[in-house]
Amino acid sequence: MFFHFGMNTFTNSEWGTGQESQSLFNPAHLDTNQWMEAAVQTGASLVILVAKHHDGFCLWPTQYTDHSVKWSPWREGKGDVVKEFVDAAKARGLDAGIYLSPWDRHERTYGHEVAYNEYYLAQLHELLTRYGSIQEIWFDGAKGKNATNMTYHFQEWFQTVKQLQPSINIFSDAGPDIRWVGDEAGSAGSTCWSTVNRTHLKIGDASLEKYLNTGDPHGTDWIPPECDVSIRPGWFWHKNETAKPLSQLLDIYYKSVGRNCVLLLNVPPNSTGLVSEADITRLKEFHHAIQTIFSTDMATGSETKASSQRGGTTSGFTAFSVIDGNEETYWAPKQTDGGHGQGYWIELRRVDVNSAFNVVRIQEAISMGQRIKRHQVLVDGIVVVNGTTVGHKRLHRLKWPVFGRVIRVWIKESRGPPLLSAVGLHFDPFRKGIDA
Repeated sequence: MFFHFGMNTFTNSEWGTGQESQSLFNPAHLDTNQWMEAAVQTGASLVILVAKHHDGFCLWPTQYTDHSVKWSPWREGKGDVVKEFVDAAKARGLDAGIYLSPWDRHERTYGHEVAYNEYYLAQLHELLTRYGSIQEIWFDGAKGKNATNMTYHFQEWFQTVKQLQPSINIFSDAGPDIRWVGDEAGSAGSTCWSTVNRTHLKIGDASLEKYLNTGDPHGTDWIPPECDVSIRPGWFWHKNETAKPLSQLLDIYYKSVGRNCVLLLNVPPNSTGLVSEADITRLKEFHHAIQTIFSTDMATGSETKASSQRGGTTSGFTAFSVIDGNEETYWAPKQTDGGHGQGYWIELRRVDVNSAFNVVRIQEAISMGQRIKRHQVLVDGIVVVNGTTVGHKRLHRLKWPVFGRVIRVWIKESRGPPLLSAVGLHFDPFRKGIDA
């Protein structure tokens, strides 16, 4: 979950000018524990705070600028939103992350390459040494129009980050650990590889958005995608905006989590310093819907068989592995089989055919890499899905509910033998329309 909060919250802006008075920042009821409660209730595992946006206002008492909480009336200038955020996250068992905008419209050294890069590095050092372990840091290529020649020293920044926090994940257009998915709609490509070739990437290059969206089957670097999207139209809270409807949030879920991605959902706190009750209500509806859809698996108890199986019945690679509820186990076909020239397949024969399903879940044993290039799903011999990549999780919404007995996942093309950890069948009662 993302939390965009700062000067823009109080000026009804998305991009501030950097000239706002620090006196405007004064959230009367700021409570990061309430934010974390919203995150936990939604099922989030990691939370990221916008520590500084493009306006340059800092949510921690930095020693490098007067444009920060230290010079605001909030907590009489003694507050630290970053500290409260990280402490609240850790208290609830959540991983904490930070976004620090490279573009700074307040800082006088911006536009002066060496001076500003040193300024930015100094602030990175503060954020990564004051608050304990940080699990993710978020970079983008935002840049002022008046500083088109401004060069960010990303590689030096990345090296500093890894020196200060060796286990941290770095997010950017070019990774090196997690990549942007190429849009801010929360939608990955219908084909989505975790691999890309980093030599093709440059942070801030809009021409690479499609490449980032689909990944690269020939990519040499494992940089899985993250889908960032806001629950509201804007990234910051605005009084006249409301949360997206449940149907849209579910569509985002299927097109992000259901396409081999991590979903990063932004929930902006309001000017009192709290997540709005209306947003919390929508988050609860969203979480309840996901639980409703996926808490029941109609593949459970099915008879299983496959085109082949590596080893004997006690090898641990049996077809049953895809319905045993354990993502660490997986079905593996014989390496030399190749599905007798017809691809590999695994089949579930349902015991109970009185329950309809309209979602098919397929998961690869992702710790062994991403292999599947093209697949089909057949119900009683009829093709209901033509798909490409799978990855960690692929969720297929069917055009209508079906009551079929025999479900076959047919791997038509893969990079080596496919390794499947799960195949699930679910019913989505919220399903609208027939888009797959």
